[in-house]
Amino acid sequence: QVQLVESGGGLVQPGGSLRLSCIASISSREFYTMGWHRQAPGMERELVAFITNGGTTRYADPVKGRFTISRDNAKNTVYLQMNSLKPEDAAVYYCNAVTYRNEPYWGQGTQVTVSS
Repeated sequence: QVQLVESGGGLVQPGGSLRLSCIASISSREFYTMGWHRQAPGMERELVAFITNGGTTRYADPVKGRFTISRDNAKNTVYLQMNSLKPEDAAVYYCNAVTYRNEPYWGQGTQVTVSS
């Protein structure tokens, strides 16, 4: 069974940075896209960013210019570098990966808290 395991969440002050990591239990080359979604309390899960196997990236408007997604297929890992964090970025961040057969997989989530 495919597993995605996130790490790197935590508490950070506004303006601070965090880097999330998500490692897959299979070769990440099997995934057309890998990305991150987030869900704040009382809100729907929303896309943050994704990256294709070819390196094409897309970002949600609220995070453009502050977040950077990258993937290292040699390590089966996707990263999310988050800079200039704001209180509204606080949420549970979920790793997501979709295979070339359009099979989606999700991680368990990692909490990001932005507070002074």
